[in-house]
Amino acid sequence: MTRIEWLTHEHFAPLVGEGFAVTVGADEVLTVELVEATASAQPGGLGPEGQERTQFSLVFRGPADPLLPQGTYVVAHATLGEQELFLVPLGRDADSVRYEAAFA
Repeated sequence: MTRIEWLTHEHFAPLVGEGFAVTVGADEVLTVELVEATASAQPGGLGPEGQERTQFSLVFRGPADPLLPQGTYVVAHATLGEQELFLVPLGRDADSVRYEAAFA
């Protein structure tokens, strides 16, 4: 499993359009699709060995129900394994909810 400090925009960009499993309860998993991986020109924080990471954000789209409240969730993908991501709901339409995870 890749440690969250090591993940960069380059890890996620090729995964746009793929599904991720979000654990929302003891036995409940919600599937969301990564719809955007946007890199910023702004430098981010330093990694565990002093390497710099550029800030980036991810936008996921999930089903309209349930609406997940803002919070930290275990998000899993076959390539990246399980990661804890802080997801913020951006909005809901008739068919879906969009969530953002930002990395500084």
